[in-house]
Amino acid sequence: QLQLVESGGGLVQPGGSLRLSCTGSGYSLRYYAVAWFRQAPGKEREGISCIGARENRTKYADFVQGRFTISRDNTKNTAYLQMNSLKSEDTAVYYCAAPRTPLYYSGSFRTTDYEYWGQGAQVTVSS
Repeated sequence: QLQLVESGGGLVQPGGSLRLSCTGSGYSLRYYAVAWFRQAPGKEREGISCIGARENRTKYADFVQGRFTISRDNTKNTAYLQMNSLKSEDTAVYYCAAPRTPLYYSGSFRTTDYEYWGQGAQVTVSS
């Protein structure tokens, strides 16, 4: 079974940057598409970005507006979410997720399309 662990969250001032990492274990993450989601208090979990196993397909939610970049290093079994120009409304718990089927890429932001989830990383944007 694939296990996912997020890291890199923390407190940052508005306009600052953070890079989240999602490291896989169990199965090799290199064979899976990866998506990033976030959930703010009192709100539903929303999709941010996703990337195919072979890096050649990516998708972003409209609200990202060029501020975030998804990437992966398959030699390190890790996917990343670089977040720049952070705003207070970006405050949330951030999750990475992978679908059940290796090499399957749907470009979906539906939580039900993802089988494996990390425990989440808190990102707080505040002055």
